[in-house]
Amino acid sequence: MDWDNARIFLGIYRAGTLRGAAAQLDIDQATVGRRLAAMEKSLNARLFLRTPAGYVATPAGETAARSAELMEEAAHRLQREMQGIDNRLSGTVRVTTTDTMAVHFVMNAMALLHERHPEIQVALSIGTQLTSLTRREADLAVRTARPSSPDLISRHLARRTAGLYATADYLKQRGMPVPGSGFEGHDIVVYEAAVAPRHSEKLAGEPVHNARVAMTVNTGLMLLLAAKSGLGIAELPTHLADPDPNLQRIWPEREHHYDTWLVMHGDLNRSARVRAVADAIVESVPGMSPE
Repeated sequence: MDWDNARIFLGIYRAGTLRGAAAQLDIDQATVGRRLAAMEKSLNARLFLRTPAGYVATPAGETAARSAELMEEAAHRLQREMQGIDNRLSGTVRVTTTDTMAVHFVMNAMALLHERHPEIQVALSIGTQLTSLTRREADLAVRTARPSSPDLISRHLARRTAGLYATADYLKQRGMPVPGSGFEGHDIVVYEAAVAPRHSEKLAGEPVHNARVAMTVNTGLMLLLAAKSGLGIAELPTHLADPDPNLQRIWPEREHHYDTWLVMHGDLNRSARVRAVADAIVESVPGMSPE
């Protein structure tokens, strides 16, 4: 099985469409179709059923996917190992984090890195989904969840606190929520369930069953902006919300604690450029210093 064809096959298998695979792989759709046809011809098997909902793997396709994923794993391992012994302080490092952590300290880290090592180019990706470091979708991740994979190295960066906030105008109109009332008579702004499932049940330990959900969002900065716009009560990081004059803390004794982690694949721990980026991130976390 040719690896170039196999990786395109995996793109179709995961995306479900030729267009989706083309977008993932940054190639044109016609090339994807030609490579799939070539692979089916070389294997003498039909790998997908073309349905109105997209491309669905046949039994032969499922078997091919397992083999192709082993090829992908081997290719990524080779790439990581070669990068891991690279001592050059130049090249690209892929970093993924959330927008709130980018604003709070990651962007400062990137400025520090650029000052020290201008030949290192950072590809920064912002999102709440857990990007796969094993598949080399990123080299470094700053996350609020510690990974369980034994292939990944994680370093604890900080423990943060979140509390409840709303604007003074909102509280003047609606009054303070009553503890134990489940936010009865109040509007709340929360994360989408896919981002923070607990928000559908509690905010800072208070059940939300009597609240009206005014908006759901998928990023921290949008949550902050929605609260500042007076849409309702939100659970926000205290280090971002406390300094904001537009927000007022509700029930200061109610808190939610969470941790932040720096994560990389173990094979990249020896890469000079990846280590340089990691060091800059660690140095830029308020209260942290390199070991």
